[in-house]
Amino acid sequence: MTSNHKDPANVPPVSGSIEFKGLRVRFASAKGDDVLVMDDFNLAIPSGQFVSIVGPSGCGKSTLLRVLSGLVEADAGTAHIDGLTAESTSERIGFMFQRDTLLPWANVYDNIEIGLELAHVPASARAARIAELISFLKLTGFEKHMPHQLSGGMRQRVSLGRLLAYDPDIFLMDEPFGALDSQTKAVMGRELLRIWEQHKRTVLFVTHDIEEAVTLSDRIIVLSPRPGRIRLDIQIDLERPRDTQRLRKNNVYIDYVDQIWREIDAGHIAPA
Repeated sequence: MTSNHKDPANVPPVSGSIEFKGLRVRFASAKGDDVLVMDDFNLAIPSGQFVSIVGPSGCGKSTLLRVLSGLVEADAGTAHIDGLTAESTSERIGFMFQRDTLLPWANVYDNIEIGLELAHVPASARAARIAELISFLKLTGFEKHMPHQLSGGMRQRVSLGRLLAYDPDIFLMDEPFGALDSQTKAVMGRELLRIWEQHKRTVLFVTHDIEEAVTLSDRIIVLSPRPGRIRLDIQIDLERPRDTQRLRKNNVYIDYVDQIWREIDAGHIAPA
């Protein structure tokens, strides 16, 4: 896909590598006390890699995405995309949340078109691209449906369509399928892998679901309890394309899941 919202004169060649260096983030608690969420956090992600971040609640998983997107300012350290600060590369990032952010008064077609508007795609070129995305995401026949007329899985497909229309270099995904039932989550996972395998964007994916992380990822980062530090950085050496049903019977897959669970359990017992 080629996006029209990047000015070649101002943006370096598309790569999508990510680097966090010496990151420290503090938040004020409900009592007004400082809470150290991340401390001296370092992580490098090459372009095109699918990385999942797992760990206990409150360890800073979502905070990493928000720092990278510029929604949260770090107290110390840096977040870079291709060597540039997050603030100067915000247009290269697409964010997908656990709850869809569809406009309730806009139909499927119009919600996807928002992504093209944000990418400054000319109006004359939008219809063909929207039709392509609707077909790609298996939403044909639902173009005029409103969000309240769609299932949870279909709403998330529309959200994916808007993200693809915007065409960012990096997908930040904060438990995008967490609110779905297990069957729909598996279907959406397959859809995401199909999209990623075709376009190879860099993906930073936050989830509490270890099986989901192993199924989708090239690499998994396990964080310690707050303040979040890396307890485990593991490459997932499973052949692609991946089939969810077959993976569950794969001993290598089972070993990965067990190893990550053991690391998370150990992190709860002993300080990182």
